Amino acid sequence: MGDLLPVLICGMLFIGLPWLIFHYVTQWKKSGTLPIEDEKLLDELHDLARRLDDRMATIERIVAADNPHFRRPDTERLMDDREDDHVFDRIAERRRQR
Repeated sequence: MGDLLPVLICGMLFIGLPWLIFHYVTQWKKSGTLPIEDEKLLDELHDLARRLDDRMATIERIVAADNPHFRRPDTERLMDDREDDHVFDRIAERRRQR
């Protein structure tokens, strides 16, 4: 048993300890990234939020065209209003001029 103890200690130091360290390093790297399914879900949710934001902007322009006293909220949008898509703003401007 006396001759086996140093071999066992060297085996634990040079084989067991590095294996344990590399095992947990790879586990941490795996848990640090999102799974592919979660990334796809996140992209779908982002696209949905962008479409809903566009719809809200359209509804606000329609309400502003119908009601000249309507004031749009000052919240930030996900996407800026497009320059070529201000049909309802022009209608509201014509109603104010009358």
